[in-house]
Amino acid sequence: MQYLVNTTYARLMALDLSDFGDLCSYPTLNALFTRQFIQPRVCDADPNRFISPADGLITAQGQLVGDTLLQIKGMTYAVSDLLTAHATYRQAVIGGEYVNFYLSPSDYHGYHAPTTFRVSKLIHVPGCLYPVHAPSLRKRQNLLVRNERVVLECAHTTGKIFYLVFVGATNVGKIVFAFEPRLETNRAATSVQVYEYQDQVIEQGAYLGSFRMGSSIVLVAQKDFLVLNRAVGEKVRVGDLIASVQTVA
Repeated sequence: MQYLVNTTYARLMALDLSDFGDLCSYPTLNALFTRQFIQPRVCDADPNRFISPADGLITAQGQLVGDTLLQIKGMTYAVSDLLTAHATYRQAVIGGEYVNFYLSPSDYHGYHAPTTFRVSKLIHVPGCLYPVHAPSLRKRQNLLVRNERVVLECAHTTGKIFYLVFVGATNVGKIVFAFEPRLETNRAATSVQVYEYQDQVIEQGAYLGSFRMGSSIVLVAQKDFLVLNRAVGEKVRVGDLIASVQTVA
């Protein structure tokens, strides 16, 4: 019976299962949602390159204009609101680069480290769970700062700062991180929770965790740090090059 459910879902969502187990290997639909690679994707190990943290669509990217960045073409929001006052280095990203990745229900729901980095904070911000697909982004101002999200404060091996923001959405039961079992999202929480770390280093390509359904990830980097290598509207996969570290002449 479960195989039939899995097969029906895979067909309806046009799942690409080439990197994953056979449909009969998933005992529940949730297990299929949260599937992991059979073999790790091949990733460029160059510390001066950033790979895509997820399989998804680039819906917005570019350089912040002051404190603002694009939610989608024609609609802006403030990075200070996205990161919240709990982000230590939020002023460092003013004028920096950003990329927004949308993970559809048909995409792999896991996320991975785009480069080797040290995590200093995990910030859980309770909020709404509006859809994050293009029609909803066009309709709701400040959607990405109204939705529940988890912010990772990261330091690259060069010392430069960047943030990874994992945004919840409709039908996202959980935002899960392998290195932080205390985190509980999609609950009746009203206050921001901050987890701090001293020696939490994550290697490029390492599995970070997963959405319990599709959603969005926003990468925001310190000014004069990254050169973006992709374009809005491109589909990317974990392991694809998305940016390079600026080199000093």
